[in-house]
Amino acid sequence: MSETISHRLIDAAQELIAELKPLRFKAPVSHVYLPTEYAWDRHREYLERFGGGAAAAGGKKRVLMLGMNPGPWGMAQTGVPFGEIPAVRDWMGISGPVDRPENEHPKRPIEGFDCTRSEVSGRRLWGLFSSKFPMPEAFFERHFVANYCPLVWMGETGKNITPDKLPKSEMEPVERACRKHLAAVIAATEPEWLIGVGAYAEKKLIETVREFFPNQVIRTGKILHPSPASPLANRGWEPQAERQLVEMGVWR
Repeated sequence: MSETISHRLIDAAQELIAELKPLRFKAPVSHVYLPTEYAWDRHREYLERFGGGAAAAGGKKRVLMLGMNPGPWGMAQTGVPFGEIPAVRDWMGISGPVDRPENEHPKRPIEGFDCTRSEVSGRRLWGLFSSKFPMPEAFFERHFVANYCPLVWMGETGKNITPDKLPKSEMEPVERACRKHLAAVIAATEPEWLIGVGAYAEKKLIETVREFFPNQVIRTGKILHPSPASPLANRGWEPQAERQLVEMGVWR
């Protein structure tokens, strides 16, 4: 059963790549990365190893956690959501070659697992999970972490451009493809809980459930985003996020 779920996630990811790759974006966007494509081998390994859930639960997950889109030093390098390199390499046991995007920004090189920069959001997120679940299999037996959109947008200076800063007309086809993909992930993993990592991701979960699962009761919620751009997250993100999960009833 869990193998089937992993295969469904892989098929959905490949379909999303096919829909997003032809899209083009105007200034101020100068470069667009699609790490699920150029880091496909590592992304597929993540889905294969951790996409299926507990056999006792029929391979289903209890909790699906959703991020927004890749960070430049995390998933952009590894192909794994919130993909802080030590967490992916040393805790999950995923490593190996990563190709480069076709149009690489000189200030945002893709060095794969040779990258020495730290993805703070990923360090915090996976740091919390690995502290509670020393073995990754124990975490992924009931949990799965995905991103809403696998695209990274950059301006001429290399500055990251978030999806909410792009014109609605350019984002409409992105949104359609990403909602459809998220619905496929939800359908494959059948979670009891949908948890947005931040308010943006929670909003996308609610929109997707409303569109694709109008007659199903799936509990949704959010935890504080671990971004270093958030002053609140910089005041001890891990205990705050853990408290939120406990208060919602996601964790005991």
